[in-house]
Amino acid sequence: MTKKYFGTDGIRGRVGEFPITPDFMLKLGWAAGMAFRSMGACRILVGKDTRISGYMFESALEAGLSAAGADVMLLGPMPTPAIAYLTRTFHAEAGIVISASHNPHDDNGIKFFSGQGTKLPDEIEHMIEELLDAPMTVVESSKLGKVSRINDASGRYIEFCKSSVPTSTNFAGLKVVIDCAHGATYKVAPSVFKELGAQVTVLSAQPDGLNINDNCGSTHMGQLQAAVLAEHADLGIAFDGDGDRVLMVDHTGAIVDGDDLLFIIARDLHERNKLQGGVVGTLMSNLGLELALADLGIPFVRANVGDRYVIAELLERNWQVGGENSGHVVCFQHTTTGDAIIAALQVLLALRRRDESLAQARQALRKCPQVLLNVRFAGGANPVEHPAVKAASERVTAAMAGRGRVLLRKSGTEPLVRVMVEGEDEMQVRGYAEELAKLVTEVCA
Repeated sequence: MTKKYFGTDGIRGRVGEFPITPDFMLKLGWAAGMAFRSMGACRILVGKDTRISGYMFESALEAGLSAAGADVMLLGPMPTPAIAYLTRTFHAEAGIVISASHNPHDDNGIKFFSGQGTKLPDEIEHMIEELLDAPMTVVESSKLGKVSRINDASGRYIEFCKSSVPTSTNFAGLKVVIDCAHGATYKVAPSVFKELGAQVTVLSAQPDGLNINDNCGSTHMGQLQAAVLAEHADLGIAFDGDGDRVLMVDHTGAIVDGDDLLFIIARDLHERNKLQGGVVGTLMSNLGLELALADLGIPFVRANVGDRYVIAELLERNWQVGGENSGHVVCFQHTTTGDAIIAALQVLLALRRRDESLAQARQALRKCPQVLLNVRFAGGANPVEHPAVKAASERVTAAMAGRGRVLLRKSGTEPLVRVMVEGEDEMQVRGYAEELAKLVTEVCA
């Protein structure tokens, strides 16, 4: 059943444009409160990142939830995975995150977590959407929800992150630069790494409501690269605005992406016989990750792009580790969703166990050249389904004999076909990509 408001990761858009408006958020709070209250007593946690519109939407959600008779516990600025964790530990019925993740300040959105700290089931999202189209009512005064603030939320989450590594862990002698993207990790991330003994230089930890993700964090790595080199640091860690993505920089200034981090974590677990099952990546994970894991005998499967699909695949297979090259890394052995701080800690532990640098660790994964071409078409029939295009794609795939792959997909937001080919020979890969792109253009003519 198609959803009217919820996308793959909650509801997101530009502030002031429907549905990211105060009146919609009031109604959304009420609808969510009514949905969860129908299952019994209801307590809902609300957290946010550092963008200025968070204050406005927090107040609107709070009013709507209270009107429905739901009690509200406010967390203030906290990473998205912290809200998943605290929802579980407070035994709340749900958690709400006000955030647009890696987007600029003039976007915002809403994510929900279940009482188990996982994505909401589809049936609850459908229930909330039905209520959004119903008239808003208010419970009688004696049943209105109460509102309180959790003042020690940061401390609770810092201790949780530290508990994901052995109590004997000491990163003394490790020099790290952390870029907090002027976002939700600005308080907790520096504390976690400092308390574990690392020497920490902090960047972009002065949020003013407008500078979140602004030329900093995991979407703009230049500042971190320069700082790692200038500080002669061992490595750099970049978070996104809401703290569910992490990328790194090695001591040479090279960017280490989500595929690299996933490999380092999985290899460490495998070497210690602690890897449950295999690894889940996405359609965009580099072929080099798949081949490097295969060399270790580690199973690998691809989910659709989006951490929601990675998590669903992990749950389906009862595996623990998955992620995206954008930096979403899921470690189910420690938490219920993608958590940038916890993923970074697992990487640092893996490096310590092998006594190697991040630059050395990433050498074991040889990235395959990848060529991505966008072909614009006029709309109508999907060119990817054209018999000639499908036949050519199958022929190229067969010609690469398991050492390369082809991905053709129609964009969901604009009239484009994305033609991606990757393999071990860059000239061959480019030739195949151009051949397929030319064919797509011809069938669209």
